Amino acid sequence: MPFEATITSIHRMTPRVKQFVVEAEETFDFDPGQHTTVRFERDEPDDDEDEQVVRPYTATNTPGNDRITLAIKRYDDGTASVYMHEREVGDTITLGELGGNLTLRDTDRDVVFVSTGTGITPMIAMLKQYLEVGTGEAHFFYGEKNQENVMYRETLDQLAAEHDELSVVYSLSDEEWAGPTGYVQDHLDDRLDDLDRDFYVCGVPGMVVDTKDELDELGVDDDRVFSEGWEDGEVED
Repeated sequence: MPFEATITSIHRMTPRVKQFVVEAEETFDFDPGQHTTVRFERDEPDDDEDEQVVRPYTATNTPGNDRITLAIKRYDDGTASVYMHEREVGDTITLGELGGNLTLRDTDRDVVFVSTGTGITPMIAMLKQYLEVGTGEAHFFYGEKNQENVMYRETLDQLAAEHDELSVVYSLSDEEWAGPTGYVQDHLDDRLDDLDRDFYVCGVPGMVVDTKDELDELGVDDDRVFSEGWEDGEVED
């Protein structure tokens, strides 16, 4: 059932990403990694488009209070992302119930999170949950084009400093720097001394499919690799 919520804070994270804190008159109850939907009516609908726009965005915080945080990247041709980037503090928006299947399966196993771009959003929420209740090691791999587009770097660095069981690897594909370069999934084998872990993967479809293929070649069982599940159909053979 859709419900109304109020934007109480807006923070620019990167040149194209804003984080929105959204509050409602209810407690948000969801599993970290799940998404809500932003819903609104098009200003000028036509015969080829639905009158109502519905787009999913993942909460990056953990549940149990009256607010969620949404990190949304603006695309110039993106109807919903442009709509959200034009909102201001105090505006009311319509959200849908939270749901989705990319959630932690077993907090007693070592885990690896692999993401690119805004695919980091469910990973941030699941990582926070794991660091609260998990009993093993967590490895966080995040890929971006360059440093200015890296999301949640301050958060990740702080969490890594506070938790000995967490390691974080950033990889940049379009910038030379002191850290790893190239595609983030190419660093799994040389950065992990043990592949008997649960892997959570989210990002552009090509990266998700490539990561699954690489893990399969490395001998990781399919039932230990989790993604949103729609990516295979988006990648041409």
